[in-house]
Amino acid sequence: MKSLKKSAIATIINAALLSAAGTSISAFAAEEETAKKSNQLEVIQVTARKRVENAQEVPVAVSALQGDNLDAYSSAGMDIRFLNAKIPSLSIESSFGRSFPRFYVRGLGNTDFDLNASQPVSLVVDEVVQENAILKGFPVFDVERVEVLRGPQGTLFGRNTPAGLVKFDTVKPSQEFDGYGSVSYGSRGAVDTSGAVGGALTDRLSARVSLLWQDKDDYIDNQAPGFEAKDEQGGYTEKAARVQFLYEGDDFTALLNYHTRDLDGSPIAFRANVIKPGTNELVDNFENDIVFQDAASRSTQQVESEGASLKLEWELKNHTITSISAWESAEIYSRADIDGGYGAAFIADGNYQGPGIIPFASESADGIPEQDQLTQELRLSSNFDGDLNYQVGVFYFDEELTIENFSYDTFSTPNAGALNGYVRQQQDTTAWAVFGSLDYTFSDDLKVTAGLRYSDDDKDFVADRTLSPIGGGALLVERDVSDDHVSWDLSANYKVNDDVNWYGRVANSFRAPSLQGRILFGDDVTTAESETVTSYETGIKSDVLDGQGRVNATVFYYTMDDQQLTAVGGGANFNRLVNADKTTGYGFELDTQWVLSDEFNATFNLSYNKTEIKDSNLSIAAPDRSTLNITDPVVDGKVFLDGNSLPHAPEWISNFTLRYTKELADGNFFASGDISYRSKINMFLYESVEFEGKELIETGLRTGYTWSEGDYEYEVAAFVRNLFDEQQVIGAVDFNNNTGIVNEERYVGAEFKVNFF
Repeated sequence: MKSLKKSAIATIINAALLSAAGTSISAFAAEEETAKKSNQLEVIQVTARKRVENAQEVPVAVSALQGDNLDAYSSAGMDIRFLNAKIPSLSIESSFGRSFPRFYVRGLGNTDFDLNASQPVSLVVDEVVQENAILKGFPVFDVERVEVLRGPQGTLFGRNTPAGLVKFDTVKPSQEFDGYGSVSYGSRGAVDTSGAVGGALTDRLSARVSLLWQDKDDYIDNQAPGFEAKDEQGGYTEKAARVQFLYEGDDFTALLNYHTRDLDGSPIAFRANVIKPGTNELVDNFENDIVFQDAASRSTQQVESEGASLKLEWELKNHTITSISAWESAEIYSRADIDGGYGAAFIADGNYQGPGIIPFASESADGIPEQDQLTQELRLSSNFDGDLNYQVGVFYFDEELTIENFSYDTFSTPNAGALNGYVRQQQDTTAWAVFGSLDYTFSDDLKVTAGLRYSDDDKDFVADRTLSPIGGGALLVERDVSDDHVSWDLSANYKVNDDVNWYGRVANSFRAPSLQGRILFGDDVTTAESETVTSYETGIKSDVLDGQGRVNATVFYYTMDDQQLTAVGGGANFNRLVNADKTTGYGFELDTQWVLSDEFNATFNLSYNKTEIKDSNLSIAAPDRSTLNITDPVVDGKVFLDGNSLPHAPEWISNFTLRYTKELADGNFFASGDISYRSKINMFLYESVEFEGKELIETGLRTGYTWSEGDYEYEVAAFVRNLFDEQQVIGAVDFNNNTGIVNEERYVGAEFKVNFF
């Protein structure tokens, strides 16, 4: 293999997690790739605090995924949900499928499926915040590294980070010519093709072009009486591209990034009465490739997005000035048979319904015809040789968002699926912040950091209902919400000895007020006040066994005041925002890596998160209990939530990987496996037998052969995801008919890849 000489920027973003395994570890390498075989772990440099630092000396709980494991997890058309349960305390789910991921860190997230829903976990791609949930679904390809920063990150990383931050860094241009091409074929006719090429245009200007094309055939048959159709749902075509230009002067660099996406496919499949009443088991006759829907033929999902960013950096004598200007835009239209069945109990022939009882039909769509996000960050960082260094900066955010909510009459004649409800929402958000961080070295062993950020956030909102599916009439509602907050953090790192570092951190952050204007079936535009969190954590970062192992462990406790929660569905049958007086969470995280020999490498990660809502007065309207066994107290038609864990907040997450490499002929044989575990979850704020998600264990295997010829490296591999084909409900729709969403089935495929230099 040829070693690549990186430019200054490319070197910083280049990660070498394990020289042999390329597996998941706490941060990414900022050094050039070394020999593939080594009996020691690499010294890791990180930029978790926007500075290049030794990962073992940074007082932040940060994990990352890259290299072979990132390639394996994200291969064969997987969307961003492949990260679920692969990193301590991180889970991801979606009721939109590939286009609307919802992130949870240490149990904190947001189940709200409305297109203006804010989340307490921020996604940052190439240093640009992706605020709207549709932007968060951009496909993962030609990515150098994925980082997860756990705990509040409100000082340096912008808006809505009380739970943490997920950070993607793509491969950047460099002066060296390189690239790759990859194609895989797998189950259900899925094809995944991606590639990139980059190199010097002049002695100072380089470029990189990255492309993705994914395609999967429709494979879900519809067997609803009168609506029978073969291969009607489940497929998609995804296209994406990224073009980057990097200029490197003597003391100035400029990086221009343009990216675009086009998705045309099916929404996630909703399945009526898929859960056995009184249990959380799938019905006995469940088949993954069959649905019973009367609106399946009209189900569709289209997403288009594009964006551009310009990063300018000036290296002065003792300071660095960084400017990041960015624009993001997205459009979506997603229509589905939400009730997941056919017919309904209230129509003339009440016997025409199924599978099971369908209290009412729900065929609806959500769309964003226009969304524009503008951000600007400007910061000044010192580069002193002494004990004191600092960062100061300003941040500006502006978003104009238009949302459309549609309802359709599935039974209308002669035009089935005619529009019978329409709401248009307009939300304009303006936010700005000033921030600073101070690092001081008290001694060779003790370093302390303090950070401060002032944020101001304002939302102007209008919801205009011109057509109601339930005869509610026209309605125009206007709301304005705003707030400001001072976020802060204080941390210390103490060097116990050459191999062990202790750190402690206390941090405070907030999420700005939210609005919910999905008023197709109700008249209220609900708001939620700002939530604030204070988190305490301490941990050990250690290298053991003479550098052949790394063990990082963290314990934490946090309290959140006025937590923003979403009452989805239930007795009111529409989304409502509520604030919980107080929520607490505590737990631990273990992140380890091991070089077992020249041929074996392993990682083992484990986290425990215990969350609890503490609000004796918090309640929501009780859903119909004819098919539900609710275990919470129900008084006067209200379910009381005090003492419940947060929805989609598993207590246990664990991941284990093992990789074997062996020289064979003129190349290397490799085999790797991974097992991820996520414990049971509550799908809604209230607890019930049916909507308690079971434990989920998924196993992946990958084996293949790599070899080199001249300036080319080749790889052929076979792989399988969800090896044991474990199928269970991972999400639900509270429509009083036990409607569920089921995880992906077993996937088997083969891949060919070539790297060239």
